[in-house]
Amino acid sequence: MKAAAINSFGGPEVVELLEVETPVAGPGQVRVRVRAAGIQASDCAVRGGWAPPGQTLEFPQKIGNEFAGVVDQVGEGAEGFPVGSEVLGWALLACHAEYLVVPTDQIVKKPAGMPWDVAGVLSASGQTAHTALDRLKVGEGDTLLVHAAAGGVGTVAVQLARAYGAKVVGTASPRNHEYLRSLGATPVAYGEGLVERVRELAPQGVTAILDGAGGEALDASVALLDNRDRIGTLVGFERVEELGIMALFSQRSTERLQALVDLYAAGKLHIEIARTFPLERAADAHREVETRHVRGKLAIVVD
Repeated sequence: MKAAAINSFGGPEVVELLEVETPVAGPGQVRVRVRAAGIQASDCAVRGGWAPPGQTLEFPQKIGNEFAGVVDQVGEGAEGFPVGSEVLGWALLACHAEYLVVPTDQIVKKPAGMPWDVAGVLSASGQTAHTALDRLKVGEGDTLLVHAAAGGVGTVAVQLARAYGAKVVGTASPRNHEYLRSLGATPVAYGEGLVERVRELAPQGVTAILDGAGGEALDASVALLDNRDRIGTLVGFERVEELGIMALFSQRSTERLQALVDLYAAGKLHIEIARTFPLERAADAHREVETRHVRGKLAIVVD
């Protein structure tokens, strides 16, 4: 089969369309013909040599952690997803390819009305946002500040927080302010004077902060909220101990993913697809992710 994979570590140019062995579904697994997959910053980190916890990288190394597609082979003991089932889910270091195998406890059924590109990008950022709001205990009456609110995780976090009954202030570049308003957030420009601007927009104060930007955003966060137990970062892990804030990592489960799918089906969750790329242009998708100016998500589509 074809896969967007690497034979060496480096920049986007090392991502190639390679011929690799087609996997076979083992016990408790199904094989999926991939229709779409998401790409995120962690995929770029793998390309550069970072290995997810517990994983060993070996060449040729496939990339990608979220997908949607059609079951085409069912392994022994795998139940609930017969051949022909349309599914979405997650599979570590496997998704930017024509086929992958995955345990049935990492997939859910795709709603008929959900486009393939949306289904392919929902799992990773969606579950990260869902986990983060759970850890920060965001709910009715809260005012949540989201840094990098127009990105993949931020977009979902804004909508989940609004669904939970919280008010949301989101940092973004001015070009994304109207977009954030459409999601129910109050936008604010990042940069010098951020603390003062947030205080003007939320005179009663913010009660929780989700950071997806790091750097100066973390300095602003600790200036805005004394309760460090309700400040969490997705990126600034090197400052967690210094600032006494929470490091946030996705805790994936089919229950969590199904909750997101249900919100989408109910019309309460919008997933912005900034651009799609064919599998053979996966390197270009890496380049665009690394600009850090993507609104919503990028999708890799597989013919």
